[in-house]
Formats: sequence, C-alpha cells, structure tokens
Amino acid sequence: MFENDKMEILVHDIESELKNNILQFWIDHSIDNDNGGFYGFISDNLIIDKIHEKSSVLNFRILWTYSAAYRVYKEAKYLHMAERAYDYVIKHLIDTTNSGVYWMLDYKGNVVDSKKQTYAIAFAIYGLSEYFRATGKQESLDSAIELFYSLENHSYDGASKGYVEARSVDWLPLADMSLSPKDMNVDKSMNTHLHVMEAYTNLLRVWDNDHLRKSLKELINVTIDHIIDPKTHQFKLFFDQTWNPMSNVVSFGHDIEGSWLLYEATEVLGDVKLIIKVENISINMAKKTYEEGIDRKHGGLFNEGEDGVIIESNKDWWPQAEAVVGFANAYQLTKENYFIDEAIKMWHFIDKHIVDKVYGEWVWGTTANGSRVTKNEKVGPWKCPYHNSRMCFEIIQRFKK
Repeated sequence: MFENDKMEILVHDIESELKNNILQFWIDHSIDNDNGGFYGFISDNLIIDKIHEKSSVLNFRILWTYSAAYRVYKEAKYLHMAERAYDYVIKHLIDTTNSGVYWMLDYKGNVVDSKKQTYAIAFAIYGLSEYFRATGKQESLDSAIELFYSLENHSYDGASKGYVEARSVDWLPLADMSLSPKDMNVDKSMNTHLHVMEAYTNLLRVWDNDHLRKSLKELINVTIDHIIDPKTHQFKLFFDQTWNPMSNVVSFGHDIEGSWLLYEATEVLGDVKLIIKVENISINMAKKTYEEGIDRKHGGLFNEGEDGVIIESNKDWWPQAEAVVGFANAYQLTKENYFIDEAIKMWHFIDKHIVDKVYGEWVWGTTANGSRVTKNEKVGPWKCPYHNSRMCFEIIQRFKK
C-alpha cells in the first residue's frame, strides 16, 4: 500500500473515532444537570457517582477539548460543551482573591482542596487560551494572561529556573507538593514543566508578549539542560530545587509526548537556531522510545522502565495516544517510514484493545498480554478527553488533505 493511501485511511479512521466516539461520549454522558459542569466520576460501565469530587484538571481539559473541537469543526454542540466548561471553571475554579486555580471541588462546586498546583494552573492556561482561539472571547484570554502572571510571580524559581510544584492557597510553601499518590513529593518534576511549556506555547499563539516569549524559551532550555538525559535521550522525572534528579524511572509515554511537545513549543516560538537544535533532540527521544518502549510481541507502548528494564508492563490509554502523535511527528521530521508504520501500529493497538466498543470512549489500558485494565474509571480526575482527542486533532491537522 502506498504511503499516501495508508495516511488517508489513518486520518479517516481517527476522525471517525474523534467525532463518533470520543467527543460524542462526553456530550452524552458527562453533563451534570443537577449541580452544574460535569460529573466527577463515571465507572467503566457508565455508573455515575453523582457526589464525587470534581477535579480542576478534568474540567480544564474538557474546556480545551471542546474549544479545539469547535475551532476545527464549528459545530454548535461542541461550542455548547466549551461554553459550559468555561462558565463552570470561571465561576468555581479560579481564585479571584489570591489568583490561581483551586485543585479540587466537591460535587456542588465548593472548594475542598485549595492548593495551587502548578500543573493545574498550566491546564487552566491551556484551556482558556484554546477557548479564546475558538471563540475570540476576550475575557478568556485575560484570564489566561492573569494565570500566566500568577505562575511567574509565585511559582517561578528565579535562582535555579523552573517552577515549584505547588503552593498553598495564598502562595506559601507546602509540606506535600506531590501531584498524585503515584508521584514523588519533590520541588520540581518533568511532568509539571512539560505541561507549563505546552500551556505557554498555546498562549503564545494568541498573545505575542515579550515576557511570555522569554519564559517559554527558558522553559525549552531548562528541559534540554536539566530534564532530558543527554546520554539516554530520555526524561528524568523528579528533581530537588536545584535540579538534582531523584529517580531513575523512565516514563515512555512522557518521553514520546515530550518529543513532539518540545518541538511544537520551539516551532511556535520561532527561534530558528533552537528549532534546529530541538529537532535533533526530538528525533533522538522518539528513536529511544521506539527502541526500548514498544512491546514487540503484543504491541503497544509499555508504561515505565528503569535502567533498561521494563518495570511497569501495563499499557495505559494515554501513552498509546501520545505514541501515535510522537512517531508521526518523528516521521515528518525524518521521512523514515518505520516511524509512521509504528504510529499506524499504535493506532491499530488502540482500536483493538483500548477503544471501548460496548460502553464508549476508551478503557484505562491493558496488561502486557492485552487483557483490559479498567480501574473502574471511564471519567475521573485523570481520565479526561484530552490525550485521545488531542491525538486525533494532531493526526487530522498533520495529514488530512
């Protein structure tokens, strides 16, 4: 089959998945008509927990997803979802007293955890800037800019560069800054910096500001100088304040995601010398993931490794989505066919093992041998329409004729 034919089929299948499954699922199942916004938890077999807490990450990711959908397709149902998400986050999640966003709400929209997690603020900037891209609503851009200055004024480490993981509601130090029970309690992490970079990239698309440009360029260089291991071409995950690494674990999903997000950030910034430098880094990261992270027997991308050994052989939904985009990006940079072939294989793995053909959307993941892992969670604080819809948007944007 010719390369163009393969890409045409891939785009067709992924666009169908986006419009008929992912986007429609959240329209049909997630809207909380009793308490506003969206439900905080729905099980894999669609049992709704109507009194579950509602996370900031979930809500800002929904805002981004449907803003992007409306920007691309201009369909009223996507605008309705984006507007609903926007109205909810503005009313409930943004701290109008101290700036920043709250971490967690109860089901009625009351604050139950007021900490200022840098990761959550990044997704707020990401979602609000995308809403502005889609609708031109000035207030959403103003909110995104205000949150940018919140991070720069309160979370930025001027001495060692980068951003601290979290602060209290009034921006004081916290004893526990960990993002989730799985994450180490450290001053700085790869994951937070990756998504601050992603948020600043999207904000720069709509707000060309010198301070933002300086911050994004510094973030790119911090990623190169401190977060990517120059010997292994992989991310280090956790750090103390002065960038000493605290773990040897490798996250294959983050590596392949970072390979394309780093290049995207540099491309939007428009620094030609940096683009040339980052292109090589991005390709090396994709090659390393290709060499070490793929399950050659059953397909899919493993979750984690350490010192060249797979230590987490499950395959969560989101690394598979990121692998499709990351390998497609590497193909565009190199024209090496094995990259696009792997992207297509990853999509086939997703379609066979991750897409839920019974209840809709995607399951949590699979074990090494392909058995499904649900974690009883179809919608939750971390199970959002972000990685999978973004995969679809990226492939459509890059390859649709």
